[in-house]
Amino acid sequence: MELRATWGLGTVFSLRMLGMFMVLPVLTTYGMALQDASESLIGLAIGIYGLMQAIFQIPFGLISDYIGRKPLIIGGSLIFALGSAIAALTDSICGVILGRALQGSGAITAVVMALLADLTQEHNRTKAMSCIGVSFGITFAIAMVIGPIVTHAIGLSGLFWIITILALINVILTLLVVPSADSHTLNRESDIVRDSFGKILSNLQLLKLNLGIFCLHALLMLNFIALPPIMTHAGFPPADQWQVYLVTMLISFAAMVPIIIYAEMKRRMKGVFIGCVIQLTLVELILLAADGNLWLIFFGIQLFFLAFNVMETLLPSLISKESPAGCKGTAMGVHSTSQFLGVAFGGSLGGCLFQFQGTWLVFLVCIAIALILWLVSTTLREPPYISRLRIALTSRATADGQLVQHLRAQPGVTEVVVVPEECSAYIRVDTKQTNRAELEKIVAA
Repeated sequence: MELRATWGLGTVFSLRMLGMFMVLPVLTTYGMALQDASESLIGLAIGIYGLMQAIFQIPFGLISDYIGRKPLIIGGSLIFALGSAIAALTDSICGVILGRALQGSGAITAVVMALLADLTQEHNRTKAMSCIGVSFGITFAIAMVIGPIVTHAIGLSGLFWIITILALINVILTLLVVPSADSHTLNRESDIVRDSFGKILSNLQLLKLNLGIFCLHALLMLNFIALPPIMTHAGFPPADQWQVYLVTMLISFAAMVPIIIYAEMKRRMKGVFIGCVIQLTLVELILLAADGNLWLIFFGIQLFFLAFNVMETLLPSLISKESPAGCKGTAMGVHSTSQFLGVAFGGSLGGCLFQFQGTWLVFLVCIAIALILWLVSTTLREPPYISRLRIALTSRATADGQLVQHLRAQPGVTEVVVVPEECSAYIRVDTKQTNRAELEKIVAA
């Protein structure tokens, strides 16, 4: 059942992300043919999806605790399908903006992760979550390649019809493939909990990391506003731009894996993170100076996506390491909201800048954002290299006033939080020194 839940929800998540990302590399070029289209309205069409996601992501996660996960996943997918159909039927940019707003309103990411937590055992949950995390990166790469191909073949309207079909497939998968949870057990490492917001929003390290994901996705959207037009202007037509994304993604994923392994194994995550921010700054300088030189543009795109993919992988791991025990689910919800706010900010601002002064101003603002991100990243501390465990407690263990002290006495344990009403202990521990089995023996004793 756990495998079925992981693959079923992983497919739902991937198809949703595919529908979201396929639009990015084509909207600034093909969207200009829409009635009343302008660069600023194209930017709004890109950014409004992120704004609606930011508004509804956390409320959907909280509501799902009361009305169930699958009804919200189905409802969110239907809202997404409705928005996609509206965007497909319209020939005006205003209709596309409305459709994109509805797409963003069906915010199911937090609910998908919560249902996965309900359907997996503690010792398998991290692996299941990791599978979905890997699918995110693969889906992003596929979307960058097939978005331009599909749009060139059947137009922007046809692309939105395909996205509509993908959303309806998600409904079918949720109904027929994804298992239903018999019960919902609150897990603060995957669920959003109201009483944890104070701890998350007052944690300086988490605030810096959330600013990091905000700036990273603002840079992504700003670059997607500018890159397709400058490639077209340099003589590389939109129909062929998928080739750049294909080569770029293959190289960046191949290079990313050893970098991530090095950062984790050598415990150099801060250094790698700062290096990526410096690389992003250099990328924007290269793109600003490219002046129609296709090879410089291609080189800049390659460096950008290498740094982006590494940082996109590092940031959730840093959030997990820095979150207080029992607060990871809420921390990831705030992190996701910050990410979509960056999408909204970057898309909307990029369109206005492009219409006002062209791509050079877009890249200039990108340099400023990258420099701000660099300044913030230099103040980050090296994260604690710990794992997070949730151990279910018996009523006897819950009532033991010495349990926290016994657990804290174990090598590598840095924090223990016991929540009696949930019969759970949330532990931050260096698993190279103490593993789950040893801690469970202490609880059993």
